[in-house]
Amino acid sequence: MRWLLTFLLGVVVGAAGLFAWLRQMPSDTGTGTAVAQHTGALPAPPPIHNLDGQLPPAPTVLPDLTELDLPLRPAALDQVASPAAAPSLPAGKLLVPVDGMPLAQIHDTYDQPRGTERHHEALDIMAPKGTKVIAAADGKVAKLFTSKPGGLTVYQFDPSEKYAYYYAHLDRYADGLKEGADIKRGELIGYVGVTGNSDPNAPHLHFAVFELTPEKQWWKGTPVNPYPLLAN
Repeated sequence: MRWLLTFLLGVVVGAAGLFAWLRQMPSDTGTGTAVAQHTGALPAPPPIHNLDGQLPPAPTVLPDLTELDLPLRPAALDQVASPAAAPSLPAGKLLVPVDGMPLAQIHDTYDQPRGTERHHEALDIMAPKGTKVIAAADGKVAKLFTSKPGGLTVYQFDPSEKYAYYYAHLDRYADGLKEGADIKRGELIGYVGVTGNSDPNAPHLHFAVFELTPEKQWWKGTPVNPYPLLAN
C-alpha cells in the first residue's frame, strides 16, 4: 500500500514540474519582436529625414522682359501684354519721333507677324542713318539701355508715368542725355541707327508705346499701337 502512495505522489510532483516548465516557454502571441522572428516580417524602415533644408534652392529661370523687340514672344506673356489692349491716349497726341518725317510716309507695322507666336507691336520708321530722333511727347528718361535685340535704346515715361515710349536701334544718344532727365516734346534724344538686330542695309527707328503696370517697371507693360496716336 505504501508503494502505491509513493507512486501517486511522484506522478503529482512530476506533473506540477512539467506545468511550471511549460509556463516559462515563450508564446507565439508575445511581443512584436517575437512575432517578427516567427513570421519572417521585416523590421520597420528607418524614418525618412526631410532634406529640403539641405538642398540648394532650384534656379529660377525668368523670361527676358527687358526688350520689347524680341524675335518671339512666349505664349505665357500674352497675359501680361495683349496687342488688343485699348489705349486711353487720345489720337494725334504724339509727335512723329523722327525729325522731318511726315506721317504719310509711315506705315502701320504694329500688327505685322513676327514668327508664329507674336506681332510686331511697334512701328518701324525708315530713315537714313544719323537722322535725328526726337521725343514724341513730354516726359522723363526712365532708362538708357543696350540689348542684343534693340541695340541702343531709350525708355521714356510720360508725365503721369502711366505710359512709356520706347526708341530702339539708335546709332548714338544725344549729347548729355541722362536717366532721370526731363525732356520736352520734339527735344533731341538720339540718332537713327542700325544697332541690335536691325538690318544694316535698312536703318530705321523702332518705336513702341506701352501702358505701364502699377509697379511702373520700365521693361514691362501692355503694348499700344502708336500709329493712331501720331499727329499729322
